[in-house]
Parts: sequence; C-alpha cells; structure tokens
Amino acid sequence: QVQLVESGGGLVQAGGSLKLSCTASGNIFSINGMGWYRQAPGKQRELVALTGRSTTNYADSVKGRFTISRDNAKNTVYLQMNSLKPEDTAVYYCKADVMGYSRNYFLAYWGQGTQVTVSS
Repeated sequence: QVQLVESGGGLVQAGGSLKLSCTASGNIFSINGMGWYRQAPGKQRELVALTGRSTTNYADSVKGRFTISRDNAKNTVYLQMNSLKPEDTAVYYCKADVMGYSRNYFLAYWGQGTQVTVSS
C-alpha cells in the first residue's frame, strides 16, 4: 500500500505565496509521474502541474506563477505558488504513479487534499 501526505495549504491574501508538499511512503519501488491537481467547488478536478522524470507541464492558468519540483530521494513533490489569485482557491490534490516491489506496472495514488484559499 502507498500513502501520499500533503501539507502546506492555508489562507493567503491575493498576491501572496504558498508552498505545498506531498510525500509518498509505503510499498514503493519506483515513481514515475508526480503532479498536482485542484478542484474548486462545483467544478471538475483539473491538472495544475505535472512532472515526469525529465519533463514538466503546467496548466495555462498557472504558467509563470507556479513551479513544480521533486526530490526523488525523498519521494516528495512540491508546488511553489506565487502571485496567488482568488480563482486559485480550491482543494489541491497530489497524485503519484507508483510501482510497488511486487508489480511491474504503475498505479495511480492520490493524497487526501489540502485546502488553499486566496482572499481578495
């Protein structure tokens, strides 16, 4: 079994910054992609940023403001969020594609989510 634990959410004023962290633990042989998604009330969950072994992708709405990074030794992915806007308010979820020691394929795991609220 694999667990993803997120931290770093909170309340911030528009223009402020927050840094989210997500650490994977458990039956982990290898992690492929790690990323962040978000879901605002009444909306579908959407991709925010994704990092593979050598690539990164961002939603157009966060390009130039958010930066995703990862520490493979710690099985941790980060999301630095700058110049936050009220429309960034959402529950942010971490996702990781993990191969366990007893498998030869990757499974997707999700964190429990962390609330980010940006006030105007």
